Amino acid sequence: QVRLVESGGGSVQTGGSLRRSCAASGFTSNMYYMAWFRQAPGKEREGVASIKAEGSTLSATSVKGRFTISQDNSKNTLDLQMNSLKPEDTAMYYCAAGSDLRWWSLLPTAYEYWGQGTQVTVSS
Repeated sequence: QVRLVESGGGSVQTGGSLRRSCAASGFTSNMYYMAWFRQAPGKEREGVASIKAEGSTLSATSVKGRFTISQDNSKNTLDLQMNSLKPEDTAMYYCAAGSDLRWWSLLPTAYEYWGQGTQVTVSS
């Protein structure tokens, strides 16, 4: 059974930094691609960044240059380093994993497995 458990996050002021982590179990991470999504109240779920097992990445335009996605395949962990945070980054952040490389993207439909989500709040 695939399980994704997030940790980290919390609250920070504008311009601050936070780091999110996701521990994966129940599958071998190098068979999949993984990503971070976020969803603010009243908005659709948005892909933030994704990474394949071999290291290729995708990032949303809104976070390029500020957020960095990384993974440790030996530990089955996924991280998101968030710098220069803005109030508009406030959202629930979710870890996700997908298995069909034909659909690798930042679309939620490309991912079969999801973490429970944790809140990130950036105050001005």
